[in-house]
Amino acid sequence: MSRWFACASIVAMRNIRIAIYGCGGFGREIEPLASSMDADVVFVSDIPSEHGSVINHIRVISFDDLISPQHIDREVVLAVGSSDGRRNLAAKCKAAGLRFGSLQAPTVRLLRDNKIGEGSVFCDYSMCTSNARIGQHFQCNIYSYVAHDCVIGDFVTFAPRVNCNGNVTIEDDVYVGTGAFLKQGIRIGRGATIGMGAVVTNDVLPDVVVVGNPARVLER
Repeated sequence: MSRWFACASIVAMRNIRIAIYGCGGFGREIEPLASSMDADVVFVSDIPSEHGSVINHIRVISFDDLISPQHIDREVVLAVGSSDGRRNLAAKCKAAGLRFGSLQAPTVRLLRDNKIGEGSVFCDYSMCTSNARIGQHFQCNIYSYVAHDCVIGDFVTFAPRVNCNGNVTIEDDVYVGTGAFLKQGIRIGRGATIGMGAVVTNDVLPDVVVVGNPARVLER
């Protein structure tokens, strides 16, 4: 688990230079959160054919460009859905001395006494109520919520409309699919995947996939 921050660096609230690492679907979804606040935004891609192109009116640069004097002052927001992918990119950026920023849509509600790690992304109409602790590089997609007293690890992904009720503990690298319901007080182990629409009423072991209502381990 990461160290905790009283509040993430919400780059959407400041005029700043931002590099969104990843210009796939999620990157293109979150770019307007920064651009609408008059931030200077670029995409970063590891795909050579995309370097120098323009996607959704935003320039695409390489990692080598990012660490050049022209761009190294930018705050990096990771826009990769895979927790492993985000973890690898975070290590790469940190080793290069880059800083991380966070994004928060104007429709987000973050209530009292939450502690949120750096690199978080809260998309439109998402919510975190009170007294939650959230690790680094959390992605909270549209209409998802985190209720009171939850503890969420690093590199956790919430797809759209995730319903995370109070006192839930989610370890690192967990993916929670669209429309899933997490019962109050359960624990989800590291690296687990919660399937789309799953209703999770019991603890989930690390590195398993659960699906259905009630959620059961998917046999492979």
